[in-house]
Amino acid sequence: MRTLLPELPEPSDDERAHAARVTAHVAARIDAAGGCLPFDRYMELALYAPGLGYYAIDRQQFGSAGDFATAPELGRLFGACLARQCAGVLAELGNGSILEFGAGSGALCRQLLEELAALDCLPERYLVMETSAALKARQMDAVAALPAELARRVTWLDRLPEAAFHGVVVANEVLDAMPVTRFAVTGQGVARCGVRVVEGGFDWCVNEPANADGPLASLAARHDLPPGYRSEYRPRANAWIASLGEWLGRGAAFIVDYGYPAAEYYHPERARGTLQCYFRHVVHDDPLVLTGVQDITAHVDFSAVAAAAREAGLDIMGYASQSAFLLGAGLMDVIGSGAPTAEGQLALSNEVKRLTLPTEMGELVKVLVLGRGLDRAPDAFGGVDRSQALES
Repeated sequence: MRTLLPELPEPSDDERAHAARVTAHVAARIDAAGGCLPFDRYMELALYAPGLGYYAIDRQQFGSAGDFATAPELGRLFGACLARQCAGVLAELGNGSILEFGAGSGALCRQLLEELAALDCLPERYLVMETSAALKARQMDAVAALPAELARRVTWLDRLPEAAFHGVVVANEVLDAMPVTRFAVTGQGVARCGVRVVEGGFDWCVNEPANADGPLASLAARHDLPPGYRSEYRPRANAWIASLGEWLGRGAAFIVDYGYPAAEYYHPERARGTLQCYFRHVVHDDPLVLTGVQDITAHVDFSAVAAAAREAGLDIMGYASQSAFLLGAGLMDVIGSGAPTAEGQLALSNEVKRLTLPTEMGELVKVLVLGRGLDRAPDAFGGVDRSQALES
């Protein structure tokens, strides 16, 4: 039986009841799968099962009252800097639209529209692709608070664009929430990890070794991973990039997420993988507890994303740490126009630290920009582009 880690906060009665409902739902799927459910399917159910998953229920996930904070939840600085880069792309295109994936609380949507209005560079439309009905309702409330001229530009999509899309794509902390294949290197080869039912909850199980000439075996051989090594592989992200290559006509995609190049991702010091879970701002690595009431993520292998982009016919336009990107995007100018009061300056200082310090988001979060049909890379990458590090 798995027990909660001692450092985790005690769940409320409602959280325990919801976790029990999700656990029963997942356990039934494990039974139907023969006793060992692939981890990516477990992660999908825990996060997205209709009416049950972490992102599918009316729950406060973001901000100080939730489980974690994304950059837009900290204040306006991230949105203001990103808006300047979006404006440069829209200007080169002679306008266009913005398409945001997984818009969370709606904070980034609101900030981008407000900043682009101030820059006199509003997009023709602001499109949102959101799979969670609960989050969509929250985003609609955020947009409704905008001036009518801005709010009328926002539309939620039920499916990806069918015609060539021209403009800017934004994916802030989207790829890390996509279900991942968990694998283990054994003496017999590379095996996919799954989840089984045990008394009182779930535990790991291991399937038969994967195909010797398949992608997992190839990955393990390429990085010389020893027996006992466990990590993640993200075919769904690769599929998302392939889809982007099909419908992006001209424009740029800003992908912001926790992650590393492959050489760092599959480093010996990460022999336990990169899975991380968030519950009331406590970070831990056990995704098999608090099912349905904690967030589950895995870092992004940006080398794999870049390879998928090249295969999809997209250009690699820049790659840098979030800190370097924000500084290149005019962070100091944005700070200079910030809060005039002492209290406001303190809040602004704390926001800058969270966004830029290496021990916070500064180095852990990366920004990758993919594009097609553009003459130049975004200004933020001048002198700080590390795209060469993605070669593997």
